[in-house]
Amino acid sequence: MTASILIHVQHLLGTGHLQRAALVARALIAEGATVTLVTGGMPLPGFRLDGGRVVQLPPLKATDASFRTLVGPDDRPLDAALQAERRALVLEAFARSRPDVVVTETYPFGRRALRFELEPLIEAVRAAVPRPALVASIRDILVAKPDPAKRQAMIERFQADYQQVLVHADPRLIQLEASLPEATQLAARIRYTGFVAPAAAAARADTPTGEVVVSAGGGVVGAALLRTALAARPLTRHARTPWRLITGRNLPEADFAALVQAADDGIVIERFRSNLPALFARAALSISQAGYNTAIELLQARVPMVLVPFAEAAETEQTLRARLLADAGMAQMVEADALDPISLARAVDRAEVPPVLAVDLDGARASARAILQTAAERVS
Repeated sequence: MTASILIHVQHLLGTGHLQRAALVARALIAEGATVTLVTGGMPLPGFRLDGGRVVQLPPLKATDASFRTLVGPDDRPLDAALQAERRALVLEAFARSRPDVVVTETYPFGRRALRFELEPLIEAVRAAVPRPALVASIRDILVAKPDPAKRQAMIERFQADYQQVLVHADPRLIQLEASLPEATQLAARIRYTGFVAPAAAAARADTPTGEVVVSAGGGVVGAALLRTALAARPLTRHARTPWRLITGRNLPEADFAALVQAADDGIVIERFRSNLPALFARAALSISQAGYNTAIELLQARVPMVLVPFAEAAETEQTLRARLLADAGMAQMVEADALDPISLARAVDRAEVPPVLAVDLDGARASARAILQTAAERVS
């Protein structure tokens, strides 16, 4: 029997959540599953899911790093009408796909702002006969929540309806308790999948080599890093090395223009490169934030790296990941509040080719097989 899987995913600033969910979806398709991917973020140009169905909701994005305000198309406020439109599409996708397993990416360990569509989805799961299994999919590190009552509420929400949480990490490097101490209560339902990584990039012959690559994820919160990198270049041992700045599609136009104006000879500034992992593989050095996808691609490439974690608005996830990699000897780290040209230049000059780190990078396939095992148990 072919299993039907529905995945709900939402990205609000960068695109990492969607990229990770898509890798799992593609692995499911490769295992023979029928997949419906419901995505609620800004459409990613060129995004495809060959062999699967993509349901694009009216997209939402965060107006800033606090995530307090979400807006829809044309910066339309997230009002009751937009909520109802999205909710109807989510429930329609559920009814049409008749899934054996529903996977919610991040929720209930985050994305509380989307309860207006996710709780009705869970209610539909409860009411369905036969009832689908519910699985949560989370990255290695959750954003820290200092209020124990809120953390406990997430645990209880999970325990009420979910069968399993897939943690996309290798427990030899990081365990869920590092960012959610109460996760000990879920021990029987936690499954570590390994890190969800794309296939290792094969560099084309025309891929530049020996550059310093500076990347800022989606670009919404990367302007300070990019500006500082330009200022740090002449202070480093790579002052005569070509530097390539990948700003991200969402860097504000004024910031992009200012970078182009400030760039000296030997500096290339681009918004996007589809072959960024291949650039990492042939780079002399990488300077980046410490998002999940970027960190995994850099580990695959074994490139000397400097990590400057995004840490605005009480964000803790990237800082913890960067510290773990720095402590393991894989990277140099500059704390966000210590970032200036001198501190960045010193980190660049200390960066070396990292040792081989024995971590599991086959998380997409392991996730797919765990989901399909859950589907099989549901009907057995």
